[in-house]
Amino acid sequence: MRVVIIGGSGHVGTFLVPRLVEAGYEVINVSRGKSGPYHPHAAWRQVRQVSIDRQKAEAEGVFGERIKELQPDVVIDMICFTLKSAKQLVQALKGQVQHFLLCGTIWVHGPSVEVPVTEDAPRRPFGEYGIQKAAIEAYLLEQARKEGFPATVLHPGHIVGPGWEPINPTGHRSLWVFEALAKGEELLLPNLGMETLHHVHADDVAQAFFKALTHWGGAVGESFHVVSPRAVTLRGYAERVASWFGQEAKLRFLPFEEWKRVAARNEEEIRLTSDHILHSPNCSIAKAQKLIDYQPRYSSFQAVYEALVWLAEHGRIQVPPLR
Repeated sequence: MRVVIIGGSGHVGTFLVPRLVEAGYEVINVSRGKSGPYHPHAAWRQVRQVSIDRQKAEAEGVFGERIKELQPDVVIDMICFTLKSAKQLVQALKGQVQHFLLCGTIWVHGPSVEVPVTEDAPRRPFGEYGIQKAAIEAYLLEQARKEGFPATVLHPGHIVGPGWEPINPTGHRSLWVFEALAKGEELLLPNLGMETLHHVHADDVAQAFFKALTHWGGAVGESFHVVSPRAVTLRGYAERVASWFGQEAKLRFLPFEEWKRVAARNEEEIRLTSDHILHSPNCSIAKAQKLIDYQPRYSSFQAVYEALVWLAEHGRIQVPPLR
């Protein structure tokens, strides 16, 4: 069976492609050809690399046809961000593929009402990214129900793992937060630190895509959360990270507007923290466990821990050895 992965050399693809090759699938990776996988693996020697500039091909109206020409049995799209993009691809692949899997996001939900959030919760996305991903999901599931198009959508949380900068306990990506906790320095958190984050290890996302592929009957026409078993609060996350360095977290809490003025170092930190605390994701994986046998290996803390070990080993953060 031939699997075409669009954007397969990214973080998730680094773990997914070797799974597919080792399971006997023929794999074609479609990318712009500007980067390789995050980590080397012998399986990549068996992968056919095809270079396509998606943005240019879509503007010319030929991207879907270019993918169709590769004669895939399965297409996995890791980098579809607009409804227009999804429609072009689906129209070209109708009647041509056995399975179409798309990488979505838990941002399709917007603010939570009941937690953990399940996949059938009403969509209330905000921000262009979440709105577009929700529209893509709705379109694909409608195509599955009405047209028989074999679509599955998987919604990862905050992807993390070796080579990746985790969303930190203040809700952004700056690495100085981890260094401050490692040194026992005071860390300012927004509000009361009770907002939530929901990480997932990249290898668990890869597992979910593979399980969806091998559980076709349970996966087609469905969407699934792909996160760790439990979300974490900002303050609990900060306390756990500090403990890895033998420290007790010294935390102080400020209303968000004051936190922006006092604690944030740049506009990007403000933007990301605002986005994360307004969403405060806390998602259920019960559906994925039941229908596709998704069994995450990593808790949120285990995934972040592995990322921090990698960052320390590669000199990206200056911290003592983690316990």
